[in-house]
Amino acid sequence: MKSFFRLTLVFLVSMHLAYSQKTLTGVVSDSDGIPLPGATVLVQGTMTGVTTDFDGNFSINASEGQQLEFSFVGYQTASITVGSSDVINISLSLGTQLEEVIVTSLGITREKRALGYAVSEVDNSQIESRSTGDVARILSGKASGVQVTDQGGLSGSGTNVIIRGLSTFSSSNQPLFVVDGVPFASDTNAMGGFTSGNNGSSRFLDLDPNNIESVNVLKGLAAATLYGSQGRNGVILITTKSGTTAAGLNAQKNEVTVNTSYFSSELAMKPDYQNQYGGGFDQSFGWFFSNWGPSFDKEGPAGWGRQIALNGELSGQPGYVIHPYVNSISDNALPKDLLPLIGLSMDSLYEWAPRDSVEELFRTGSILNTNVNFRGQSDDGKISYNVNYGNLDDEGFTPNNNLRRNTLSFGGRMSLSNRLTVNGTLNYSNTRFKSPPIASAYGGTAGANSLYDVVFFTPRQLSITELPYENPITKSSIYYYPSNAIQHPLWTLNNSEDRQNTQRTYGGTSIQYDFNDNLNIQYRYGYDVYSEDNVSQSNKGGQTGTTEDRSGVYEKWNNTNTIFNHQISINGDYELDDLWGATFNIGATSNSVEYDRNGVRSTGQNVFGIFRHYNFNSQEEIEYYSKRNILGLFGQASFDYDDYLFITLATRTDWVSNLSEDFRSITYPSASIAIVPTSLFDFGELPIDFLKVRASYGTSATFPTGYPIASTLNLDVQDFRVGGTNIITNSSGSQLGNTGLKPELLAELEFGIEANLFDNRLSAEVSYYDRNTTDLIISRPLDPATGYSSTSTNIGEISTKGWEIDLSADWLRGEKLNWNTTFNYMSSQSIVEDLGDDTDQIIYAGFSNLGNAAIAGLPLTSMIGTSVARDSQGAPIVEGNGTYATNNDTDYKNNPYALIGDSNPDFIANISNTISYGNFSLNFLFNATIGGDMYSAFNSTMLSRGLTTDTAGPNFNRELTFLLPGVLSDSSPNTRMINNSTFTFSTIFYASELETWDASVLRLSELSLTYDIPKEWLERTPFGMASISAQGFNLWYDAYNMPEASNFDPNIAGLGVGNGSGFEYFNGVSARRYGVSLKFTF
Repeated sequence: MKSFFRLTLVFLVSMHLAYSQKTLTGVVSDSDGIPLPGATVLVQGTMTGVTTDFDGNFSINASEGQQLEFSFVGYQTASITVGSSDVINISLSLGTQLEEVIVTSLGITREKRALGYAVSEVDNSQIESRSTGDVARILSGKASGVQVTDQGGLSGSGTNVIIRGLSTFSSSNQPLFVVDGVPFASDTNAMGGFTSGNNGSSRFLDLDPNNIESVNVLKGLAAATLYGSQGRNGVILITTKSGTTAAGLNAQKNEVTVNTSYFSSELAMKPDYQNQYGGGFDQSFGWFFSNWGPSFDKEGPAGWGRQIALNGELSGQPGYVIHPYVNSISDNALPKDLLPLIGLSMDSLYEWAPRDSVEELFRTGSILNTNVNFRGQSDDGKISYNVNYGNLDDEGFTPNNNLRRNTLSFGGRMSLSNRLTVNGTLNYSNTRFKSPPIASAYGGTAGANSLYDVVFFTPRQLSITELPYENPITKSSIYYYPSNAIQHPLWTLNNSEDRQNTQRTYGGTSIQYDFNDNLNIQYRYGYDVYSEDNVSQSNKGGQTGTTEDRSGVYEKWNNTNTIFNHQISINGDYELDDLWGATFNIGATSNSVEYDRNGVRSTGQNVFGIFRHYNFNSQEEIEYYSKRNILGLFGQASFDYDDYLFITLATRTDWVSNLSEDFRSITYPSASIAIVPTSLFDFGELPIDFLKVRASYGTSATFPTGYPIASTLNLDVQDFRVGGTNIITNSSGSQLGNTGLKPELLAELEFGIEANLFDNRLSAEVSYYDRNTTDLIISRPLDPATGYSSTSTNIGEISTKGWEIDLSADWLRGEKLNWNTTFNYMSSQSIVEDLGDDTDQIIYAGFSNLGNAAIAGLPLTSMIGTSVARDSQGAPIVEGNGTYATNNDTDYKNNPYALIGDSNPDFIANISNTISYGNFSLNFLFNATIGGDMYSAFNSTMLSRGLTTDTAGPNFNRELTFLLPGVLSDSSPNTRMINNSTFTFSTIFYASELETWDASVLRLSELSLTYDIPKEWLERTPFGMASISAQGFNLWYDAYNMPEASNFDPNIAGLGVGNGSGFEYFNGVSARRYGVSLKFTF
């Protein structure tokens, strides 16, 4: 009976409360009466909440006497007690950063005004409905301190991300990605190095930008302390819509949002080719790479009328030349029975006229991107859910390049009656990437298959579509060059490709128990597993690369990466008295990363066109395995005094599994302080609404990967063959293990100031940082007598200093017309302070004679290469043939001119403007990257091979003679005249110094025009909101200090994703994208 009585009482009370609730409606606006879309309305003490629509309207159920809380970012929170009226209209006053709450390390939320370090925020309006599926590229220009470099314009190609410059050259400088609180593998597993293909996607491509709610960038060591060594390069915190704990609360009802877009993609950096001269040298015809041959005009000193190969004396028809394939047969480079098989004869001719092979190869690509999101909550707000599906179909502008991605995400949150809150996410993605090979090339030959180089430097008289690309019998490549030594680009396109197919699951669960309103305990489990299947293949019959490459290659391997992450923490938030408050977080983490690569490489294809390992003569295993565990203990305590003084102390201790016991543990503390003078002093009539000064000190460490403390044994079961039998060999590894190896240590000081001025119309944030890396892990050479060639040791120091500036200005605020400008700026310089007493120079990226070098006293981004020889006075030395002498010594100590540049920009600045009038909104993002050098094979080839308008017409008179500035061997001024091709081809190609340019560039990164459909138009439709946007990306750029006609775009990571920069080898060209997107909610 007692149980029945209690149940009846609860039922009656519940019925009373239900019937006492009523529906409240109203409008939330600012002090000028302008509606605030997306403002939050909560019933205090409950989980019931809604957000306002585009016109600031809301509708919510509440009872008389309850408190409604109204909030909006940048405005002061207000509360109103529900009375008898059913309509509540409220105006919010502009606030300071008091109410702005952001996500920091380990998912801890804090008021921004309390932070003693810099954090950049990017919301989903700056991310969704973009033309690229790569979230890192979308972040470019939107956060100061973040430098993003594309590997090229191929759809699905990798992306290099660096925050606050380089801190090391022996380990990765890529930031940590954290998705919904779980570390997320963002590796770029390239299909070979930059010399052999360089294709491969960065694994953050598996994220759908349309499913991202917000991105926070933790840039300094103090900000990332709680992530330990994983956060040493900065942290990009991504909160997905499925992982947003309040995702359901953001919906007024069960809601469906659809984003769909269509973009066209095209080659952006097509050179301005000259159509005046064809192939040859010294105005004489020849089937060469270069375009220093006769004119396409008959008359004149360089006219084809003076050439017997062109004027009809040899061909029998003026203006025609003997077909190049006929010429190759005469030189025995092609079989005599080939011609009739390809529709030619020994009488076939080829017209001497300009053509455009680049235009023939590239196409206009298409990008179709669709995302559907379902979200909502239960009536009592205790359960919320989010489901997201995304589909990307990206056909690149390069033939045989495409990207396909499907993503599916689930997220949910449940508040249980026993003080338990459960959150969970489950995500799946399938990403398929395909591309022709894009290996490095140098304007003549390539070390492996490469599509771009032979297309871009095709002589102007040739058409790649007019020349058959294969022998119909052998299927081998045929092309115009007399020895058939150049691979036809269409043969490459039809017979070679790289593919990746990645299946990925990631997500996690968190359980939180609230002991009371001030104290809770939370456990979070996360996982991230991807399986990446790779195929790299090429039929036999190619003309590029090694003999083994030309025999046919088939590589197939799998990369499986597994992350398991556990975290438990106790979190407290207390008011100590009327002035002091304190929060704390203490806990432990465990992070396990396992990487397993397995596959087979086969060479020596038997039957053309069949890619199975049994069809190849030789097989070689592809295997690599590593596993590392990091255990960590962390603690953080924050104190605030009277809302103007904020102090945070944090520490973390890590233990790793791949160093010796004496050095596998390290503790890194951090401290920060923030002072808000506007909460302490009255600034009177001064236009200061908010002012904060801050300082922080943070530390971290870089642990080595692999097993550097152990000497290893190499086992090769196919080292060589004797009488058809494989000989098995065992040998010691080349590296001696060092049990005394320690992690690299990082320490950083950061100072900053933040302010809001002029009625919060102007906001500014300025940061300065000074970071030092000591105990650098360096590979040092050993005496061969030891049995080893090198060992890893700790020595040296790198210092990095930089500035970051973020500004925002509301020039106009009105009921219809609004104009906002944001600006961000970054400059950073890393200097090698010390490499030890016996080390002067370490090449850490590129080639040993052309790459990035760490040199004591110089920038870490220094570039070394061959130079022009100079006399004791520094004057260039000219040889007897009139060209420069070359100094091939690339040791800076011996030849200071071997320092050919510094790839680091002087500064990077971005300015964005948003102008809205009524339902229209215009936005553009402009970038200026000033300074920094680039070695460019693309530019040097365009010039030295006479391809562009920079080498013909009014820009360059080929019929003159030229004189290089410099001195002869006897120190007398140079007087040796040379012709056009010697002045370019025989000069530029022979010294890396002359192939290096300033890489400054101005760019219109983004341009969009959006129209929000008026709500009254949608009243009789199922839609609650709808908008349409026209957008363009990379519509214009000007690398104004590079050869004008090359139209070169220096935003290319030619050495691949990693620490190398400032080098380009025909392995990346940029894209221009434009299209429309639709967004609607119902």
